[in-house]
Amino acid sequence: MSQTGMIAVDWGTTNRRIYKLAPDGTCEAGRSDSMGVLSVPPGGFEAEIAAMRAEFGAGPMLLAGMVGSDRGWREVPYVPCPVDLSALRQALCWVNGGDIAIVPGVSFIEEEGRGDVMRGEEVQILGAVAAGLCPADALVCHPGTHAKWVRLKSGAMTGFRTVMTGELFALLRGGGILAPQLQGEAKPDADFARGVEAAFRNNALSADLFSARAGALLGLRGRDAASYVSGLLIGADIGIGLVVGGERDDVVLIGEEALTTLYAAALDIAGRRMETIDGEVAFLAGARALMEERR
Repeated sequence: MSQTGMIAVDWGTTNRRIYKLAPDGTCEAGRSDSMGVLSVPPGGFEAEIAAMRAEFGAGPMLLAGMVGSDRGWREVPYVPCPVDLSALRQALCWVNGGDIAIVPGVSFIEEEGRGDVMRGEEVQILGAVAAGLCPADALVCHPGTHAKWVRLKSGAMTGFRTVMTGELFALLRGGGILAPQLQGEAKPDADFARGVEAAFRNNALSADLFSARAGALLGLRGRDAASYVSGLLIGADIGIGLVVGGERDDVVLIGEEALTTLYAAALDIAGRRMETIDGEVAFLAGARALMEERR
């Protein structure tokens, strides 16, 4: 990290988080907004960079997430698995005279030809390893719009699987026959547990989703089905993710508390051990580690 510190930006599709780090790596300031890459007008990224510099000062800038995608500022090729922190650092794309680094993201192609990609989560996951928060050998779950299940071996990401759990819940809540029942808050309550158990037991997600409506019509459960449907989706998500982990019976959760709490409750129902790492702490650890050579 430089003598002036750095600016680290987790720039997603719909949201953005900006952090100002001091030369010693401590976070001096930060904020979140809704200026995700899809909200930036054509040709508007340079203006956004200038606005962030005006607010947070000079120093190297690290941009992670969808800003490096085909929908972002500069498209940066993915780094294929296996990927450790050193490989990710070597693949940083330096622009603007060498004072801005864009993180490339990670790809994985399975033997049967199924492909997968991520942008942004890799900084948190490898940052957690670098900071000693996550074991070098682990099964990591990063809940979100597109949940990631990642295998770590000797500190490298060796493979992963994406599950569109968060996006599916948002789509169901935003329109369709279940939307009126999904406007409440999803909580790790008894309805959530019933949804998780149904997902584990039935392996019939599309049918069980309709049961949320039928159950309300027949008086079998209340009309607020947000927790139950969340349990169905997260239970199905975990069923997929545990296959990624193979024989491992423990899971490391990295992300925002609202989501990791739900996943932890579902993993407890599945009888799995877990530990939780705050996603912001992990991201800042990754940003510092990626810029370490610029001291």
